[in-house]
Amino acid sequence: VVDADGRHIPFEALYGEHKAIVVFVRNFLCYTCKEYVEDLAKVPKAFLQEANVRLIVIGQSSYHHIKPFCSLTGYTHEMYVDPQREIYKMFGMKRGEGNNVSVRSPHVKSNVLLGSIRSMWRAMIGPAFDFQGDPAQQGGALILGPGNEVHFLHLDKNRLDHVPINTVLQLAGVKTVNFTNKPQIIDI
Repeated sequence: VVDADGRHIPFEALYGEHKAIVVFVRNFLCYTCKEYVEDLAKVPKAFLQEANVRLIVIGQSSYHHIKPFCSLTGYTHEMYVDPQREIYKMFGMKRGEGNNVSVRSPHVKSNVLLGSIRSMWRAMIGPAFDFQGDPAQQGGALILGPGNEVHFLHLDKNRLDHVPINTVLQLAGVKTVNFTNKPQIIDI
């Protein structure tokens, strides 16, 4: 993988010493990925440190897109890219949309039309002909390590098939997060 400064890091180094939640996104222009990563950004660093777990997002574009995407989403945890999609292929992540459209990510707020328009707008105002990855590539979520242990693997069937973040946090032993923007009512 490649970090935001262009340094190459062996993928195994991300989970060799610590358990890691690794989320592979479709591409950095994808509105569903953007909204999912915006919710990942809400996971407090303290929760991760307390559980000794790393939270990592991997995209499939040039490393030049990492800092702008982090700025756009508010994501401050670790982010890398796999520009040749070697790790995507290694885990068998699919290309193309699956036919199960009934799956709906709880982290995607935009409808398809509005989200697609926003994605196209970001593509138009970005560098020319830079699509920030293969638009047909699907992502997934894993819990790995320490060492070569795979605790959890979810391969997305389509752009809305993200595993709920709290499910992954729970499976990794991390406290869950309230992702609703609604104020909570507490009965006393």
